Amino acid sequence: MGFERSDSALYLATQLAKGLSRALQKRATALGFSPGQFPVLLALWQEDGLTQRQLLDRLEVEQATLANTLARMERDGLIRRSPHPADRRAQIVRLTEQGRALEPVATDAAACADDEVFSGFRRFERELLLEYMRMAIANARRMDRIPEREQSQVADKAATGGSLAGE
Repeated sequence: MGFERSDSALYLATQLAKGLSRALQKRATALGFSPGQFPVLLALWQEDGLTQRQLLDRLEVEQATLANTLARMERDGLIRRSPHPADRRAQIVRLTEQGRALEPVATDAAACADDEVFSGFRRFERELLLEYMRMAIANARRMDRIPEREQSQVADKAATGGSLAGE
């Protein structure tokens, strides 16, 4: 039997991410932001006045992706960038009043998107799924920190049917 998509965490996670993004997109467009901007907004609502480097570190996205997102957000009046007072190469990213005012409606829209996607789940099922997702994300982040040489050794063992558990 070949590869079964319904047994693949990668495939299922991708489909879930698409579903959540579509559920948020419907609401976000009417509010004046996009799902891709939501993580930046969340970070700035938590701590306004971050540098682009700080945002990169917190959001774990590529530099070019963040630069494009910030340019669109600035164009749309959600943020403004200003020179860092001590580092000429850095810029401080701050929310505008419009960006700040989005917080209650945008977080409500995200909660509604979650509710839509997790419709039919009992509360404990949803909480358990979220906990499993956090665990899987933590494992993936640990893999990002493993040197490339060790990752290829793990891949070689997996390919040859070698044991990975308990090593």
